[in-house]
Parts: sequence; structure tokens; C-alpha cells
Amino acid sequence: MKTVHKDIIAYNDTQSAADKAICRVLAHEITQHLPNAENKIWHRHPVWFLDGNPIVGYSKQKKGLRLMFWSGAGFEEEDLNVKGKKFKDASIFYNAVSEIDVAKLQYWLEKSRSIQWDYKNIVKRKGVLERLK
Repeated sequence: MKTVHKDIIAYNDTQSAADKAICRVLAHEITQHLPNAENKIWHRHPVWFLDGNPIVGYSKQKKGLRLMFWSGAGFEEEDLNVKGKKFKDASIFYNAVSEIDVAKLQYWLEKSRSIQWDYKNIVKRKGVLERLK
């Protein structure tokens, strides 16, 4: 099983105590349930990739810690209710560890393997997304 990249641990450690706790749970669960995913800081935020395609990541925003699935709109999950306007992403915000439903998170991570849009080649395709899975 892969471990959380040291740059992601450093990112998590820069957060407030409450956000750091959220980051640690998210990083642990994502890494555990996407064991073949590469993880790194990408565009200044923790992101996990499968075959070079961004799958899931999180970032600190005004509304809280945003967990985003790049292909999450296709999951059709009510709780992933912050939808991207241009792409196929969907997100949820957390402000406390107690808000994280680990069973749902694990289910979404399962879906993230089977529902994927090709973000890796979006520039080559001039902004057009194609379904991979």
C-alpha cells in the first residue's frame, strides 16, 4: 500500500487544528481505498491520480475543507452537491471530523475507480472531456 506523500503531510500540517484533523482522515481513507493511486501536491493541493488522471483531492476554502471528486457528478450522490459548472466534478465541504461519513467516503472512492472522465488529456482535446470508464 502506498503512503501519503510527505508534501501532502506538510500541507496538512499547515492547517488549523480542526482542518488538520479533517485532512488526516481524508488522506488516510483516500490512500487506503485507492492503494494504486499516486498522490502529490498538484496546483498547491493534495490530489490522488489513477494512471495520471486526477481522481480526488481536497483544499481549504472559505466554506471549509472541500473534498472534490473530478468525475463526481457522475456518481449521482446527493451529498456531493457542489457541482462544477464546466466539468464533471462534484464536492462536499467539511468543517469538523464528525461531519465525515467514512462509509460514504469509502463508497465514493469505490465509485471513483469505475466512473472516470479523462482529465489527463483535456488540454490535448482542447477542453473536451471524454468518458474513460
